[in-house]
Amino acid sequence: MIEQDLIEADPEIAAAINHEIERQDSGIELIASENFTSNAVLQATASVFTNKYAEGYPGRRYYGGCEFVDVVERTARERLLALFPGAEHANVQPHSGSQSNQAVYFSVLKPGDKILGMDLAHGGHLTHGHPLNLSGLLYEVHGYGVDRDTETIDYDALEKQAAEVRPKLIISGASAYSRTIDFERIGAIARSVDALHMADIAHIAGLVVAGLHPSPVPHADFVTSTTHKTLRGPRSGIILCRKKHAKALNRALFPGLQGGPLVHVIAAKAVAFREAATPAFNEYQQRIIDNAKRLCQAITAGGLRVVSGGTDNHLFLVDVFSKGLTGADAEQALEAAGLTANKNVIPFDQNPPMKASGIRVGTPAVTTRGMGLEEMDTIGRLMVEILSKPGDEAVVASVRQEVQALCRRFPLPYRSLGVHA
Repeated sequence: MIEQDLIEADPEIAAAINHEIERQDSGIELIASENFTSNAVLQATASVFTNKYAEGYPGRRYYGGCEFVDVVERTARERLLALFPGAEHANVQPHSGSQSNQAVYFSVLKPGDKILGMDLAHGGHLTHGHPLNLSGLLYEVHGYGVDRDTETIDYDALEKQAAEVRPKLIISGASAYSRTIDFERIGAIARSVDALHMADIAHIAGLVVAGLHPSPVPHADFVTSTTHKTLRGPRSGIILCRKKHAKALNRALFPGLQGGPLVHVIAAKAVAFREAATPAFNEYQQRIIDNAKRLCQAITAGGLRVVSGGTDNHLFLVDVFSKGLTGADAEQALEAAGLTANKNVIPFDQNPPMKASGIRVGTPAVTTRGMGLEEMDTIGRLMVEILSKPGDEAVVASVRQEVQALCRRFPLPYRSLGVHA
């Protein structure tokens, strides 16, 4: 058995895998950027395609023996384009969302060019121009943000800023923003200043596929995404673009940024794209949103403030500093009871990122487990109990018991994939 092979070859790693399966199965995962793949996606990721080098693109490889690799990659591209009507070209080779974004930058920008993206402190992403990221090191970065009162994107201010800055590229999309993004408005702003528009939908891709969030495809020159969040695929990236950019984009990714693609991961992406083309997937995405709204309501009812007052998608931010906690304190307190979320800055935060004033909460993973509205009420109550009395051992023990009981009712399918002697 493969399981026995791994135990004999590396008992330490075998044990770590088993412990991770147990951790995932016995805790409630609320990190908005994480999800649980299907067994089919996991099996494709672990396939023999991991053995194959395949530099280049279908029909133009630098290695022999790629006939089945080409089948996999072409299938993945066709399925991806079908998920996003109107998209003209797809590249499924990026190893991550970060490299997807880098490929876009390298295809249309030169060092020193101006980019305008959502400020990380207001909900943007590291790769949209953070000074320590490659995007911030290579380009002249300008950031837009949210209105102080509504905590939502101020599109009028963005339009005015774009007219003043005259960027080469405007970036839309976010990693910690709970409201619907007006891609059409941002696309119009980009055109008004002769800028290109890149939409990073890493978080909301599944919602877009299901028609539950407006698609950026008609309004953007490039659309990038990860595949492991709401899309529920393997950890990886994708890029969509207009045909006129296809050649430059492909060249920027390979040989510009990457060598051989991870064919086993592309195979897993293809499986995930097929799963995403089903009515069941659309229903699942609706449940994600319904659960997020319900969990948000439960937390608000418990006396905690939610940034912008609610959510339109799969996540929201909770202001814990107003209750005397840092985000780091809240993250640790929740994790001690089996509830996993992540600290996160909130707009106009007075704390540094590693402490932060908030936590980010998401519902893709709990929805994958089959949890629904009643369970969101329970989870919200448990979170409030922990955050009201952080460090209280009796509260932690009580909450952990309820968490484990909930997890037993909604088990993950991964125990069968554990490493067995």
